[in-house]
Amino acid sequence: MRLDEVARSRRDPGVVVLEGFHAIKHAVRFGADLLGVWTADPAEVAALIARLAPDIALDPTVVSEAELAAVVPRAQVLAVARRPRQPDPDGILALPGPAPVILLEEPRHLGNLGACVRVAAAAGAAGVITTGVQDPWHPDALRGSAGLHFALPVARSRVIRTGDRPLIALDPTGEPLSAAVPERAVLAFGTERDGLSDELLARADARLALPMSPGVSSLNLATAVSGVLFALTALRGR
Repeated sequence: MRLDEVARSRRDPGVVVLEGFHAIKHAVRFGADLLGVWTADPAEVAALIARLAPDIALDPTVVSEAELAAVVPRAQVLAVARRPRQPDPDGILALPGPAPVILLEEPRHLGNLGACVRVAAAAGAAGVITTGVQDPWHPDALRGSAGLHFALPVARSRVIRTGDRPLIALDPTGEPLSAAVPERAVLAFGTERDGLSDELLARADARLALPMSPGVSSLNLATAVSGVLFALTALRGR
């Protein structure tokens, strides 16, 4: 693949654009099939590999700073990879094991969406499902996840289904978070401004809340996901 084909790749559902070293590092570490890698600073990329990811190998094509900036102005290194074959939303819900599935209802900010994927991968969640208009595989989301979309299934659904999993709504009016959260739960998070929809709250098997100081009405979405997942890990003694 040539660098001048990257713009077209952004519209191809079969491939993803990876911006920045960390996104490429994790994608490669979790099996990405790279179709092209480009940088204007090969010495710096080599130094990053030696310092942060000696387990991976990259052979980037060297281009000028102007050529790279014309495609993506903020990335030191850029890559295109085949989108991995992953379960669809129903397939994610059907995965075996006790790990929860993270449901993001209509997330608005792609960087936050990606950060949620990063946290979910770190905490060992089974997968991430989103609803709404935002594409969870958008380059900005991949940048926010540092490429960890390749570490667990990530999919978008037009409807909210939970399979045989209990639906747990994270809501400020809920009971304090506790270790009583059932295994295999779908943990649902809404937007910072509006929270979860009335429809989802009505369907929930339980509502839980992270304890917060009086007057603090909400958390950043990725912060909330992180707090819940790692609180549950601590509460369960893992």
